[in-house]
Amino acid sequence: MKTKNEWLQSVYSPAAQKFPERKYNFKNLSDMDPEPIYTADDLKDWDAERDLGYPGEFPYTRGVQPSVYRGKLWTMRMFAGFGSAEQTNERFHSLLKAGQTGLSTAFDLPTLMGYDSDHPFSKGEVGKCGVAVSSLADMEILFRGIDPEQVTTSMTINSPANAIWAMYIANAQKQGKDLGKVGGTIQNDILKEFIAQKEFIYPPAPSVKLVIDTFEWGPKVVPRWNFISVSGYHIREAGATGVQELAFTLADGFHYVEKALERGLNIDEFAPRISFFWDIHNDFFEEIAKLRAARRIWARQMRDRYGAKNPRSWMLRTHSQTAGVSLPAQQPLNNIARVAIQALAAVLGGTQSLHTDAFDEALALPTEESAAIALRTQQIIAYETGVAGVVDPLAGSYYVEKLTNDIEAAAMGYIEQIRMMGGVEAGIDNGFFQLEMAEAAYRYQREVETKDRLIVGVNEFVQDAVEVPIQIIDPEVEELQARRLAQVRRERDPQRAQQALEALRDTAVTGANSMPAFLECAHAYCTLGEQMDILKTVYGEYTEPVLV
Repeated sequence: MKTKNEWLQSVYSPAAQKFPERKYNFKNLSDMDPEPIYTADDLKDWDAERDLGYPGEFPYTRGVQPSVYRGKLWTMRMFAGFGSAEQTNERFHSLLKAGQTGLSTAFDLPTLMGYDSDHPFSKGEVGKCGVAVSSLADMEILFRGIDPEQVTTSMTINSPANAIWAMYIANAQKQGKDLGKVGGTIQNDILKEFIAQKEFIYPPAPSVKLVIDTFEWGPKVVPRWNFISVSGYHIREAGATGVQELAFTLADGFHYVEKALERGLNIDEFAPRISFFWDIHNDFFEEIAKLRAARRIWARQMRDRYGAKNPRSWMLRTHSQTAGVSLPAQQPLNNIARVAIQALAAVLGGTQSLHTDAFDEALALPTEESAAIALRTQQIIAYETGVAGVVDPLAGSYYVEKLTNDIEAAAMGYIEQIRMMGGVEAGIDNGFFQLEMAEAAYRYQREVETKDRLIVGVNEFVQDAVEVPIQIIDPEVEELQARRLAQVRRERDPQRAQQALEALRDTAVTGANSMPAFLECAHAYCTLGEQMDILKTVYGEYTEPVLV
């Protein structure tokens, strides 16, 4: 039998000239150039027992659960949130009725930035990119008729995460629910805000302190809750490659682990509740290999570097979302196909939870119809394709295993580079992440502009614009929110609210855990803006340095 090199020489050498390749950029989105074919020769240093193993066993390359989807399908968690709490609550019930198995909440920009809906900076943005939540009163309406013991909820919130989580918990307590049975996730990954999304309030050090407060408090009070979802999604959406997304996200996760250990926390108490969130882009095999490499890196580092003893601490559990940045406004119906392919990659990569983007998201928030199509895409994959019947069906593929190894090595190269410069916060200070991502985004854009990378409907196969119905946010939402806030301030106990805010300030001054104070602020109907403002008096506000 020919060797791989002999075959390549017989087909692709200049002397052969038998099968000339078409002129095309075969590189994946991480700028890796795949070979025409992969064989056992590419896996000479690969050890199936060491690098692959079985599902549910170290190093978890094949999945963190033995049965994966044969035991339980991934959670179908569609991202939803717009306008008022009443409108989003109605959408939540619609999605649950359609077969969604978990909720994922999008908040509007004022909420993400810690402003009340009636703040001057909020004008024109209330309810536009998500739901407006300014106090426990909004949270009560948002989850009206939804049992927090039965439905898990993910909330995409970062700087104000402690306050929003406290409102959710307070709402469950007011319903008489057992917090030991309440499950969900807060994103709470502030480092990626400094790296990519830029929705920060306080400087990095106190911001990370607030995150570690949830690590310390969460396992004792809400043990089923994932108190952080370390997010590569926004890093990828900001222009990073798949390898950069993997490396920077895992580096963020390791930074939180180190800060928790510095506080004296037991790694095997907090690590099992850390979760991750990945962006699933267009390069099919790259995304599958990325998820497999992520599990392997996390397992090895948690066991061998950080000394975790509990196997649950070694398991990287993840939510995935199809890549919004890959969905152009041109020919938006084509995005249904893109989302289906990306979702299939997430499933073949072993995600535990998945959100599929709607085809119209480049134009506006999804309509109820486009959101339903996105959900049906997951259901078709789950019930009609057969891919959920076999665990890690691509294992042993020469290409997938080699690509998994290559992505792991490239990501670890980045992680070691970050450690050598002093860690993630040092990398933020010196602009390392911003410059790396900017270079990657520039390279990608140049490829699109020169047609070295074809995007159907954008730079090739272009046709006249097709109009689709879009979601319009009622401007009266802003007035509704202002009236509700006025009512909250008028009807709450002013003394209790003031005392709660003062106690929150004291935790910032003394360094005590902030979560009990945030929970009391929620019950006292302190507004989100009041809580964030009180911390600004101690922590100050962060201004990003200008890179030259």
